[in-house]
Amino acid sequence: MTTRAEQREQTRATLLRESRRLFADHGYAAVGLAEIVAAAGVTKGALYHHFAGKSELFQAVLEQVQQEVAERVVAAADARTEPWEQLVAGCQAFLTASTDPLLQRIMLVDGPAVLGWAQWRRLDRDNSARHLGEALTELVELGVIARQPVEPLTHLLSGAMNEAALWLAAAGGPGDLADTRAALARLLESLRAR
Repeated sequence: MTTRAEQREQTRATLLRESRRLFADHGYAAVGLAEIVAAAGVTKGALYHHFAGKSELFQAVLEQVQQEVAERVVAAADARTEPWEQLVAGCQAFLTASTDPLLQRIMLVDGPAVLGWAQWRRLDRDNSARHLGEALTELVELGVIARQPVEPLTHLLSGAMNEAALWLAAAGGPGDLADTRAALARLLESLRAR
């Protein structure tokens, strides 16, 4: 027998899954609450039990997407043993993950527009940029990257990768990911201490 808490969690998970699918396929502006509750097979009351409205539901979906991207980045980095290779693999994994059509619209197009730039950046910082800062700190401490303040470097590199991801989402052609990955590799290589 399913408990009330389990039913609530199932309802929440269903709302997140179905709204995520709809937001990815159609975009935030084109999806209404009626469409979400119909796809989830719940009432509007059930939706409002879990979320204050569509924007709060979207924020929960965006957080889920950003956490998944961060997990991909960490997994790619953890598959390497050397700190430098971990940085490169993690950065490349971020670019690749951000070209996933099931994530792009939510994370890169609608995320900043719906939540506002400051809130979107906070979520990005809490998920991806934090890992980047930790990796850069380690590399500076090891002398692989010249000693310098890590915070500005983290923001510069994160901004470059986010801008590249936004560009790929908006106009990326068939060879653009490979070209962008190559440019990122050259950019990262330029950070190494000689």
